[in-house]
Amino acid sequence: MTSPTPDALLGPADVRELAAALGVRPTKQRGQNFVIDANTVRRIVRIAEVRPDDVVVEVGPGLGSLTLALLEAADRVTAVEIDDVLAAALPATVAARMPGRAERFALVHSDAMHVTELPGPAPTALVANLPYNVAVPVLLHMLENFPSIERTLVMVQSEVADRLAAPPGSKVYGVPSVKANWYAEVKRAGAIGRNVFWPAPNVDSGLVSLVRRAEPLKTGASRREVFAVVDAAFAQRRKTLRAALAGWAGSAAAAEAALVAAGVSPQARGESLTVEEFARIAENAGNAKSAKNAGNKEQGQQ
Repeated sequence: MTSPTPDALLGPADVRELAAALGVRPTKQRGQNFVIDANTVRRIVRIAEVRPDDVVVEVGPGLGSLTLALLEAADRVTAVEIDDVLAAALPATVAARMPGRAERFALVHSDAMHVTELPGPAPTALVANLPYNVAVPVLLHMLENFPSIERTLVMVQSEVADRLAAPPGSKVYGVPSVKANWYAEVKRAGAIGRNVFWPAPNVDSGLVSLVRRAEPLKTGASRREVFAVVDAAFAQRRKTLRAALAGWAGSAAAAEAALVAAGVSPQARGESLTVEEFARIAENAGNAKSAKNAGNKEQGQQ
């Protein structure tokens, strides 16, 4: 394997020079903040524990700061980029700065939310500086569609990092927390300062580590069925689950029947439940249906 040159990674001057040559101006619409610090991208690769045999997928590579650092460490890197100009330029940047490794790089010019297959071997890791406005849906989409991804490290807005890694009972525990935990063990993995970006964002950034569960969650309910319960529970998070799940179950009484059958207090709130408990509720949707039908029958006889 050819070693990269010492200055292969992009520094502040390189990033600005590349952007100027391409006529690129970072846009808020796409949440573009380019990393300009080589030490930061190497730190991200180190925390992600990227190995020489890893096939890494990166979402939103931008000008290639993190891409180049990933190519130093991984076997292969596939980058998914939606921006026309950035997607067209990235292969040339890789070839110019790491010519010995260019053949191990692939680019997919697409919206990550529409990507369901990737070229080459199946990815083993996802490492990305995710656009902050779409971070959670992109993360969940990638975890759902690429079960071969064992380890994930994403840089997101600090508040989003807190929500993803929040435990049950936390004030910021919610839909992202539960859905991420369906796939993986999730934890905060560090903070990133604002001064390593261009332009500097007006929010702090955080790293989130997700290690896929060795065994999928044991439940008779499907992911879609469990996520429907999660969405309903947090749509009215201040209400008790008996009330919050009334729409999902068909009535408050039907919701109570499913909750009792699942061993969950009808007076509990969504923010106190684990993903396993949400799965048990989804499994007992049949009890909700029976209770609803019984209620309808009783009303019809009156």
